[in-house]
Amino acid sequence: PVNCAAIPENLLEGILFGTSKGAFTGARNKEGLFGRTNGGTLFLDELNSMAIGLQAKILRVIQERKVRRLGSLRETPIDVKIISSVNQEPHLAIADNCLRPDLFYRLGVVFIPLPPLRERPGDIEHLSLHFLDKHSRALGKRVVAIADDVVQIFQNYHWPGNVRELEHVIEGALNMITTSSTLKLLHLQSHLPTWHRLMSGREPDSREEAPSEGVPFSDQSAPLSFPLSPPPESAPLTGPGQL
Repeated sequence: PVNCAAIPENLLEGILFGTSKGAFTGARNKEGLFGRTNGGTLFLDELNSMAIGLQAKILRVIQERKVRRLGSLRETPIDVKIISSVNQEPHLAIADNCLRPDLFYRLGVVFIPLPPLRERPGDIEHLSLHFLDKHSRALGKRVVAIADDVVQIFQNYHWPGNVRELEHVIEGALNMITTSSTLKLLHLQSHLPTWHRLMSGREPDSREEAPSEGVPFSDQSAPLSFPLSPPPESAPLTGPGQL
């Protein structure tokens, strides 16, 4: 994958198309990603963050199925499948002049809209278990379940940071766990006050502090109140394999 938002335009062009010796100071013969992925697939992430001028060059490569290194006059035929993503609604990106319409319609042969996490609460449980398993392995811990009240808070929170935020919350909570095999509310102490303010629409109050470390949240004098439905009677959510 190529993160178009994280790489400067002048570097991104050389990375994609390749360079020839003498094209600029310090340039050397180097094949670009289009050439290296010939016969394969290239993923362009956050395409709308790419400079408009570079988008025009990408369009030319797609239409002609040929690529030319920076500083070279020779074109090389390629056969590359391109998958791309944008981090806002495509037509809004076009209206904001962040995405060329001709490139969008050329790439949009198969268009898969992915709603934000808040609009697909059914995915939250599966993603939570996936990230729990992933980071438990990375941290060498045996956390295999998520408490029901935590799952309900996850499903009621609107996740402005989408899937990345969910993953970082779970990774952070796992770092707070010592011996428990279940992720509980007390492991989310650094997040709960902020979530409460966001969900209630209140401005941050510097006098509010998170509960002290190691004390169950239900024992605090001002417990957090979320508009949650009654917890199910089933056992805590557990992942496959019971790691």
